[in-house]
Amino acid sequence: MAGQRVSYVRVSSQDQSTVRQLAGVEVDRTFEDKASGKDQNRPQLEELIKFVRDGDTVLVHSMDRLARNLDDLRSIVRRLTEKKVQVQFVKEQLTFTGEDNAMSQLLLSVMGAFAEFERSLIRERQREGIALAKKRGIYRGRAPSLDAPRAVELREKAAAGVSKAELARQFGVSRETVYAYLRAV
Repeated sequence: MAGQRVSYVRVSSQDQSTVRQLAGVEVDRTFEDKASGKDQNRPQLEELIKFVRDGDTVLVHSMDRLARNLDDLRSIVRRLTEKKVQVQFVKEQLTFTGEDNAMSQLLLSVMGAFAEFERSLIRERQREGIALAKKRGIYRGRAPSLDAPRAVELREKAAAGVSKAELARQFGVSRETVYAYLRAV
């Protein structure tokens, strides 16, 4: 019996659409993340890895949708193929089974390196654009998550022993934002 055809689609932000990624490709189930591909910390990716079984095929639009750096790409493909799951990249027309030859491994490495290089270029252009906007006086940065009185309240509650996780929930911010406000004293 043939396994299931399972797709993984990813976009970097909530306002982006995954519709075009595997349009017209028949699958039994789709896992969708709206998160950066900079690391493997993606809930639906983990669910997919838990879900798939021996004989299944994971379809991904392109390598950069699965991972943005070579180490993560290799790791994810290895995790899947160790479960005897095929990984198929539609755009690149490449399939990995775990029993791949040296040429397949080279292609995975080269294409993964290009995805990592592309991410680096994007970040570099973003930094350059911000620097130019700052010079012209039109870049102000992100608006602060908390106004001054709320920041004072956050610091007071932290000093009183309220946990960082609880502060994050109360103020509607991430724990990293809580730590940033506490460091900014």
